Parts: sequence; structure tokens; C-alpha cells
Amino acid sequence: MAIARNQKEDIKQIFEGFNNFANCLIAYLLMALYVILWSLLFIIPGIIAAISYSMVFYIMVDEPEIGPEAALRKSKEMMYGYKWKFFRLNIRFFGWSLLCILTLGIGFLWLIPYMHVTYVKFYEDIKNDPLAEIGSQYSK
Repeated sequence: MAIARNQKEDIKQIFEGFNNFANCLIAYLLMALYVILWSLLFIIPGIIAAISYSMVFYIMVDEPEIGPEAALRKSKEMMYGYKWKFFRLNIRFFGWSLLCILTLGIGFLWLIPYMHVTYVKFYEDIKNDPLAEIGSQYSK
């Protein structure tokens, strides 16, 4: 997130994620459970659920005091009205992923950081967008 926000990056930031490991692990397990349960209905609801919860870890980095369930709820509210846009963003990376496979995975060394910076920029855009606040009123 520091790179996407034009802040100074440091090697210590690699290990800062472990400061909130328990909450992130619980959030990941809950997210996986919800996506699996939605996928039991059909594949499409599972994909929609995965997209709805895609901003959980960025929320937890911005607000370290937030709990896992609150982060899941906030991600779902934040993604209201942006799921299709995020899906199209991921489709753009599909071709690049195929090219990375052709390089025996070496290309992923460049693609994965690029994807994560793009996701952080997407998060920043919807975090500051008034539509996200309007969406939280309708999803309750």
C-alpha cells in the first residue's frame, strides 16, 4: 500500500502484516467459509461473494482496530455498485496471467505486484467515492 500511496517503502513493512495476524487469519477463514457456502448454490454467487469480500485486507490495514466480521461487512458495503467494475479489472489481468504461465511463472514476479498496486488504487478510489457511502445505506 505504501508504493500505491507514494509513501516511502521499507523492508520492515514486509513483516508488519504479522502484527495483526490473528484477526487477518480469522477474516480469511470467515471469507473462505462464506465464499464456499455461496458457491454451493452455484458458481456465480460464489464469485460475487468473493468480489464482495475482496477489500477486507485493505480495510484491515487502514483500520487495524477493526474486527474481522466488521471488515467483512464494510467490504461488502464498500463494493456495493462496484462488483462489475472490479470483475472487469480482474479480466484484464487474465491475458497477462496466461503470458506469465508461458514464461514458466517468471512473469508473475512483475505481474503480482502490479496487480496488488492496482487493487490498492481501486480501493482508494471506492473508499473516497460518495457512491460507497450511499451503497452502505441500501445494503443493510
